[in-house]
Amino acid sequence: MAAGLVTVDGTVARASRTLGRGEVVEVSLSETAPPRTLSPHPIPITVCHEDEHLAIIDKPAGLVVHPAPGHWDDTLVNALVARGTPLAEGARGRPGIVHRLDRDTSGLMVVAKTDLAHRRLGAAIAARRVSRSYAVMSWGHLGTSPVAVNAPIGRHSTDRKRMVVRPDGRAARTDFRVVARFEVAELLRAELHSGRTHQIRVHLAHIGHPVVGDAVYAGGGPKRISGSQRSLAERVDRSVGRQALHAAALRFAHPITGERLAFRSEWPADLAPLLQVVAGQVDPPHWLTYLGFYGDGD
Repeated sequence: MAAGLVTVDGTVARASRTLGRGEVVEVSLSETAPPRTLSPHPIPITVCHEDEHLAIIDKPAGLVVHPAPGHWDDTLVNALVARGTPLAEGARGRPGIVHRLDRDTSGLMVVAKTDLAHRRLGAAIAARRVSRSYAVMSWGHLGTSPVAVNAPIGRHSTDRKRMVVRPDGRAARTDFRVVARFEVAELLRAELHSGRTHQIRVHLAHIGHPVVGDAVYAGGGPKRISGSQRSLAERVDRSVGRQALHAAALRFAHPITGERLAFRSEWPADLAPLLQVVAGQVDPPHWLTYLGFYGDGD
């Protein structure tokens, strides 16, 4: 569609086009068009660990994981190609990618360098043998902690870029535990038991405590806070430029050697102003460690 090769009743269609009954869709597929190649793009990335089979990346916010319309040449995959990192074949257009993070979510990812590592890591994630913990700031206060949100997720019926909890969606579970409680928000530790698109953001919005800074699922953001705390909530909202969601811990068995691996990524610098606002004068160098986010297994 980005190349203008899809028409509806003879007119080039946009991706947002809603089809009507009886309309005719035509797709032109060239048999001679060369496959899209992965061009190198020297974007600085942080590699936490690397061996001949895999690499652990600490992805910054704002970086798309793999090439897609609108971001063919400026993704994490392009950065890895520029670095000379060998990548497993994986899904078409997503070499080496075992699991993804949203563009505006930061933190730890594992990338497969060989096909065998890719297959085994994918199977481990499907079998829930890869532990992924996220640090997230949410509006308001949970009524209890920990809390398990077990709610199926599917596409929104009219907005295809959004996900919602719906009965016919795919099974999804996230466990949330309060790490630190502040006046208008809480720092939570979120544990994924499945890997649905936007899962943490959708589940928190579903239970009425959306992610601070989330432009899609926040549902009013600081306007959810009333009374004397509204002014503080508005300052909190102004202190953050993206969703306050960070993949902070990753634990799994090495797909080839079986060695237990555990990695940590501290609260990122671009979200530090948020915690400074909600926590007042406290300003430790390592927020998550200071607040007791990490457990013995991390």
